[in-house]
Amino acid sequence: MTGISPREANRLFTGPIAFVKSAPTMDDLPPANLPEVAFAGRSNVGKSSLLNALTARKGLARTSNTPGRTQLLNIFDVGEPAVLRLVDMPGYGYAEAPKKMVDAWKRAVFDYLRGRANLKRVLLLIDSRRGIGKVDEDVMDILDSAAVSYQIVLTKTDKVKESWVAKLREDLPALLKRHPASFPSLLATSSEKNHGIEELRAAVLGAAKDEGGV
Repeated sequence: MTGISPREANRLFTGPIAFVKSAPTMDDLPPANLPEVAFAGRSNVGKSSLLNALTARKGLARTSNTPGRTQLLNIFDVGEPAVLRLVDMPGYGYAEAPKKMVDAWKRAVFDYLRGRANLKRVLLLIDSRRGIGKVDEDVMDILDSAAVSYQIVLTKTDKVKESWVAKLREDLPALLKRHPASFPSLLATSSEKNHGIEELRAAVLGAAKDEGGV
């Protein structure tokens, strides 16, 4: 468990948060002077909605019914003065063309993953209705290769039965044993119902402070 209290995390993420910039390349990123936590997932995983729930805002991250809208690294400073950054990464594709989209995602962000020393953790978002698919495991392999710590975050858990979430939790350890950079537990969230958001806030702040996670 993280040593971060829910009150501390809630206060931070409901306070000042500023959009910094959209960065297409490493050269466009802000100075690496703050810990960063990045969010990755399929283009239709609900990443923008989860970022909005995390920060208690309706429009921090743009949501769209069109998969793949986020094509840049979108950077947000959290706190005033800022104590960490959130990085909204490009979606890595959807079912119609997973291999092609994963390859494009890899080209777009691999330099960031390998070259950003202040990147503390990637939160890998998985649609709870789908579970972890081949395309997600391909991305896990990329994160392993980049030696970047990452944690699985289930989204849209209000759309499935609790027994299904429990099964995903039960099946996860065997999968994660094959992925050396993975964090050993998952977070279950619903941006619509606000389930798991406090735990997510604590995990993000804990990762930024190198205090582990839940």
